[in-house]
Amino acid sequence: MSKFIEKLFDLEDRVVAITGGGGHLCGEMARAFGEAGCKVAVLDIRPEKSETVAAQIRERGGSAVGLALDATSKSSFESALEAINREFGALDIAVNGAGTNSSTPFFEMELKEWHSVMDSQITSTFLGCQVFGRQMVAKRSGSIINISSASAGPPLSRAFPYSVAKAGIKNLTQNLGREWAKLGVRVNAIRPGFFPTDWNRKNFITAERETSILGHTPMGRYGEVSELIGAMIWLASDAAGFVTGAEIAVDGGFSAMTI
Repeated sequence: MSKFIEKLFDLEDRVVAITGGGGHLCGEMARAFGEAGCKVAVLDIRPEKSETVAAQIRERGGSAVGLALDATSKSSFESALEAINREFGALDIAVNGAGTNSSTPFFEMELKEWHSVMDSQITSTFLGCQVFGRQMVAKRSGSIINISSASAGPPLSRAFPYSVAKAGIKNLTQNLGREWAKLGVRVNAIRPGFFPTDWNRKNFITAERETSILGHTPMGRYGEVSELIGAMIWLASDAAGFVTGAEIAVDGGFSAMTI
């Protein structure tokens, strides 16, 4: 590798926390941070999932720990941060990727389900920024990466609370990017297009909907999870030192399309 490129994107020994790290997208991100030489804390409400990803990182020669996290609980975040500090030291990078979705029609949705999606998405991102961000601001250094969505605006159909929450995550990212710009902490968001999970395929993507999605995506295909990694590494690294409050689309052109 070119020494110029290696220095520009160097993340060696940086400490990373990634929520939702046992999942489809964030699991791949966690493994990539491990490959980049980071010390990775994989956080998930399902401890067996977080430990599986952490073990995969260790098997590849990296440093990782799997931790249980209830992303809707501030005390759970605080406990996780304490464990990370004991294991690896102060946090350098945080990825807020926890969250669920719902395909329930609007008039059939109960308040409990609405709150469940909102809490898992926007509340968890708020808590991650608050708890992890406090330590970063105190040491005047850090990069926070939130996970927005193509549904953040204009919203997608059939994803009501999810779209509202993702719009909130985008706004929160911009707010904190502004607030912490002179304090050494950058806050940005990645805006994925369509990277279907098994759940998405079962609950959202009918043949008709797939035609609409791919017809609205100039590249005419779904994304591969690995295609999120370049943007993530860039935002985490010093190469993005003048980037904050930004939402970076990785969507095959979806957000650039009208008709």
